[in-house]
Amino acid sequence: MNANARRRTVLTAGAAGAAALVTGCGSSGDDSGGGDASGTPTASDTASPGTSPDASPGGEELAATGDIPVGGGTIFKEQKVVVTQPEEGEFKAFSAVCTHAQCLVSTVSDGTINCPCHGSKFSITDAAVEAGPATRPLPAEQITVSGGAIRLG
Repeated sequence: MNANARRRTVLTAGAAGAAALVTGCGSSGDDSGGGDASGTPTASDTASPGTSPDASPGGEELAATGDIPVGGGTIFKEQKVVVTQPEEGEFKAFSAVCTHAQCLVSTVSDGTINCPCHGSKFSITDAAVEAGPATRPLPAEQITVSGGAIRLG
């Protein structure tokens, strides 16, 4: 094999590897991940995986409704979810993974969900980008609000 053929082989393999990495690490942008794309709480008809059939509706309990500040929100790092309460009694949930560089958002303040890595800010109402470098909103997550509890799913 001559030097040009080896170089072509290495470049082709490198490009294929880079494409696989970008595909595996990037956000799909697909809003069909189950749930309401608006982030509005919806009821779940079936128990989530890992819960017993007689468990409360929805999945894992994240918090009590009183634990989420009005005009603010709470980040659940383990579940990679942020729950906000833009107006009293209105709860929204979004992915806590920034759409810019996949960092975990770190704070909710002054009406925005804030990423520490590059300064992106997202609205607590609909996760729209308030300040870049992110260009896409945080994806909505489905939650169920029932009996004073907020559950994932």
